[in-house]
Amino acid sequence: MTSTAGSAAPFGDLDDFLALPRMSGLAVSADGSRIVTTVAALNTKRTEFVSSLWELDPRGRQPARRITHGEKGESAPAFTADGDLLFLAARATADDDKPPKSLWRLPTAGGEAVEAVMLPGGVDAVVAAEAAATVVIASSVFPSATDTDHDKQLRAARKDNKVSAVLHDGYPVRYWDQDLGPERTHLFGADGRDLTPDAGAALSHADFDLSRDGAFVVAAWQRPAPGAAVRSTLIRIDVATAQRSVVVDDPDADLGLPAISPDGQSVAFTRETFSTSHHAPRTTLWLLRFGAQPVELTTHWDRWPTSVTWSADGSSLIVTADDNGRGPIFAVDPASGAVRSIVADDFTYSDVRSAPGGVLFALRSSCATPPHPVRIDADGTVVELPCLPRPELPGTLTEVTAVADDGQAVRSWLAVPHGSDDDAPAPLLLWIHGGPLASWNAWHWRWNPWVMVARGYAVLLPDPALSTGYGQEFVQRGWGAWGSAPYTDLLAATDAACAQPGVDATRTAAMGGSFGGYMANWIAGHTDRFAAIVTHASLWALDQFGSTTDGAYWWAREMTPEMAAAHSPHRFVSEIATPMLVIHGDKDYRVPIGEALRLWYELLSRSALPAGDDGATVHRFLYFPSENHWVLSPQHAKIWYQVVTGFLSRHVLGQDVELPEMLG
Repeated sequence: MTSTAGSAAPFGDLDDFLALPRMSGLAVSADGSRIVTTVAALNTKRTEFVSSLWELDPRGRQPARRITHGEKGESAPAFTADGDLLFLAARATADDDKPPKSLWRLPTAGGEAVEAVMLPGGVDAVVAAEAAATVVIASSVFPSATDTDHDKQLRAARKDNKVSAVLHDGYPVRYWDQDLGPERTHLFGADGRDLTPDAGAALSHADFDLSRDGAFVVAAWQRPAPGAAVRSTLIRIDVATAQRSVVVDDPDADLGLPAISPDGQSVAFTRETFSTSHHAPRTTLWLLRFGAQPVELTTHWDRWPTSVTWSADGSSLIVTADDNGRGPIFAVDPASGAVRSIVADDFTYSDVRSAPGGVLFALRSSCATPPHPVRIDADGTVVELPCLPRPELPGTLTEVTAVADDGQAVRSWLAVPHGSDDDAPAPLLLWIHGGPLASWNAWHWRWNPWVMVARGYAVLLPDPALSTGYGQEFVQRGWGAWGSAPYTDLLAATDAACAQPGVDATRTAAMGGSFGGYMANWIAGHTDRFAAIVTHASLWALDQFGSTTDGAYWWAREMTPEMAAAHSPHRFVSEIATPMLVIHGDKDYRVPIGEALRLWYELLSRSALPAGDDGATVHRFLYFPSENHWVLSPQHAKIWYQVVTGFLSRHVLGQDVELPEMLG
């Protein structure tokens, strides 16, 4: 891919950048005649993104039109079998100015939306049958509640008495930025019947599918496992009777993404093996024909499925997977497991929806293009559907390939400002992705390289060892040894980028979040080649991180204590001679705030650039008490970019940039 553009707008002004509307999600009616997506935009105070529903022209001829205008927004669109549009919304009433989300129905014949289902715990997800009136929703319930009225009373009692305490009897207790409990997710029919009255914590992530005729649900069901762990099985729930049975139970893997075939005779799903300290996990596609044994379909396909659905006629499974910095769509034969490409271009596809006649609808994006809707015809032709205008980019995106120490090819995206050349080279910013099982292959609103390109930086987006889309062995190269191949891959990618025209190898910085923050910390203790390092939501001391993250059992599988000690960045703090900007949100449960607090103290007390006797330091700590792993509020995202660019300007460009007055 090579993408070019001109001016810095809108990425050169953070207010303009944050004001760009963002698209997500896709709903398609059973006959393929209607398509609805969700568009989020800033509210009038610029303090929150509010989403609305927009209808698209499936032929790609007419402009999109907005169809909802609620003050608090609408989300999760889904079509019923008769063409009505369901969605979730929280709409204030005279009795409650801050109600939870409920399920609303907008009739296909026109008119105003009406509230269809309201539960005390709100509605978190909805699935509608394609050929029946059945609707299944996910909602939360207090375990001690005897019925809906009792559940409402318990919630009111906690609220009125300002009680937030939770008494746990199992693990986990937190997830990303959510405190788990005391309420638990259940599945309900649209008539309010509880289909999973004894679910406990089994439906924490509400990953489920409904058969086309509305007769049954297949859901991922979490069970306790040895070592304070959980594992995911598949269960089948009869909608009419709420009877439940286990359909697939694998003690060595997590099962997920259930997709029921159109004829209701099979369910496809993914199987992710449990990792060990010596073996990375592997994800493959499986098929269960009810009454038979499950069969692995993609044994010999060296890619990991990221989404699963069926073609409308049931002849193929439609799968997406990371692949060499892209995310194509593939068709898998449910009989033979043969894999063929449906569309393979410079984009990553998501929200793939099937329609009659072999037509697919999806969203696609890339590092150069925000998500936008497309139709994929049976012959593979891709037609863009009008919706949001694309922002003009301030530079050029190209691919760069380096050769690692072991001879492995390491590919990256390189975004270079418009007008950069050998006479006016751009300083280089190495931006390391999180995960680590991820890839720089899609658009990121929060980790957006073009904001930095608009400020004159060439931004390198590498996929080092552990990245997905390059095969199992590429992941295995870095497994349990984060400071080894991933580190040397990043340096090799940086060397390759520095050799490119228009890049200034004498002015470089490194930045990353989560796993990328870990790598930034590791880089800081192992080389002084970078003028500044920004580390966001980063792992610092692996001895304490392993037991405090929200899924400690994952970490226990990946690294032994000896491996964690060998690859812990905190052991090399005395070698850090580079100014560092530490960023962390207090509500980050995946990488708890203790990592940043310890890093900050040890930087100031034990690094090669400690605080002076007067407390002065070149390091900085940007702390967000109310934010999570990503820093999502627009006002905080703006401050994040302002502080990052100011820090880099000082240490890379030798320029002082005024910081927001609100920071004091």
